[in-house]
Parts: sequence; structure tokens; C-alpha cells
Amino acid sequence: MDDFHMCPLSDYYKRILLPVSYSVAFVGGLGLNGILLWVVCFRRQNRSWSGTVIYVTNLAVADLLYVLTLPPLIISYAMGNVWHFGDSVCKTVRFLFIENLHCSMTFLACVSVHRFLGVRFPTSALHLRTKRAAVLTSGSVWVMVTAEALPTLVYSHTGLMENNTVCFEMTDPRQFNNYFPYGIFLCVVGFFLPFVVIVCCYCSMIKTLCRTRRANSPIGAAKMRNKSLRTLLVVCVFFVLCFVPYHVVRTVYLFVRMYMVNDCHELNVVMIALKIWKPLISLNCCANPLLYFLGSGRYRKKLSKWIMKMCRRNTRVLPTVCLVVVAASPKRS
Repeated sequence: MDDFHMCPLSDYYKRILLPVSYSVAFVGGLGLNGILLWVVCFRRQNRSWSGTVIYVTNLAVADLLYVLTLPPLIISYAMGNVWHFGDSVCKTVRFLFIENLHCSMTFLACVSVHRFLGVRFPTSALHLRTKRAAVLTSGSVWVMVTAEALPTLVYSHTGLMENNTVCFEMTDPRQFNNYFPYGIFLCVVGFFLPFVVIVCCYCSMIKTLCRTRRANSPIGAAKMRNKSLRTLLVVCVFFVLCFVPYHVVRTVYLFVRMYMVNDCHELNVVMIALKIWKPLISLNCCANPLLYFLGSGRYRKKLSKWIMKMCRRNTRVLPTVCLVVVAASPKRS
């Protein structure tokens, strides 16, 4: 919570929106990322790990670390934003949020560069797409992101607001002038740079695939390119929806709180917008493993068969999901 004592901010929405959305993210993120790690670690024993699998595995670990911190937030928001878990848990929760958020974006950027090199430089960039390169890059990402998030342990802490103990999301009002440069740094380094890398890589790949799509090629190759195009578009849309709105609103919030401190109406608007978009960031913990499963033809077929089996057992259960799965199921040639 980042409220000014001089501005009575609306928080009625927190008791419903945030506990429900965080509960969904906790259940879905714990289950899906647990399944993903189980599949990768125990079902791929006889298969070599590709660079993409290494990056996705690291992403799943970051997501699991984050969802395990959600129960205290769920309880706190359900009780009116009162914090009962102490200062250490508060710092850990805020630190792991930044850690997961930046790891998610950075590893997605790594996946995009990995695929970009495979599409644009399939032969000359082989030495950059090895398992060893992916392991070294993943280790560097963890070190870099941890260094970026460490100041969170200083700025985030518990405090009193209206005689209640709260866990400040960014920092308390008295420290905000010091926090502001760090907050802008997080937006630029943690979001803007990975965003530029992902957009440039995927736009270049889409352009290349569309150019080769117009050329005469076998039917099988054309199908593979169409599948790759769909996957790239889905990843781009996912990134934009999950990450862009939150960071835009967060940046606006930082400037409003820094330079429009006495405008309580504007502060209320951006605060509510920030809290509305933040749960979508948490739900990316569920979307990341789904992108992996649905991006793999073998796992997509298994998932489709399982859902269709459930639909046949009881046609009244999730009929819309059944229709979507039928439409999205791989077609027989």
C-alpha cells in the first residue's frame, strides 16, 4: 500500500478483486508450473534439453517462487489490507514480486532472441544457441535481476496507516523522493529494454516468415511456418496484455505521486488503475506454462484429447471450452 496520509484513497475494490485474482493465480500458477517442472525434469530424461526448454524451466522456477508468496497477500487484502505477518515476510513478498516480474520479461526476451537467431541465422548462430550458452545466460539473468531487485528489501517494509499495520508496496510516503529514481530505473531496465528486444525480434521473425510464406514451398513447410506465425502472434499479444498496461500505469503513478502530490483525484485514479492491472501481472504465472504446453504440438494434442474426453462425459460442463478446443485441435492432413 502506497497511500498519502493527506489523500483519502479509495480501496473498497481490494477486498474482492485482489483476493480473488491472487487466489486464482496461486492455484493456477502452483499447479501449472508444478506440472511443467515435472514434465521437463522427469518426462524428458531421455531427451536433450534445448535452449528454449532451459529458459522456460527457469521461468517456471521464478513463477513458483512468486506464487508461494501470494497467500499472505490474499489474507491481508481480504482483511482490509491489514498485515499480520511481520516485516521480514513483507520484504520477501515485495522482493519476489520484482524478481518474478523481471525474470519473466527477461527470460521471455531470451526465448525471443533464441528463436530469432534460429530463424534469421540458422547456421552462423549455432554456437549461440547451444545448451551451454542457455545455461550461462540463465545464470546471468538470475544474478542481474537479483541485483536489480535487492533495493526492494530496503524500501519495502511494514508501517502504520490509520492505526493499522500495512506492508508498503513501494515504500512509505516519507521515503518516496528517494524511491522515485529507483522506480523509474525498474521501469526502464526491467520492462522497457526487454520489451524493445521482444518486439524487435518477433517483428523481424514475422517479417521473415511472411516473406518465405509467399515463395513456393512444400505444403509441410508452409504448415510449419503458419504454426510459427500463430505462435509468435500469441506470444506478442500475451506480452502486451500482461506487462504493458501495468508498467504504463505504474510509470504514470510514479510521476503523479512525485509531482502532483496534492491532486487527490488524480492519485485515486492512478492508484485504482494500478491495482486493477496488477493482478494481470500475477496471472502471467498461469499463462507462461500454458504457452509452453499449447506451443508444443504433442502436449497440445494430449491436452485436447483430455478435455474432449471430459466434454463427452458431461456436455453441460464448460461447453464453450469444448468448442474452442475442437476449433484449436490439430487438423489431420
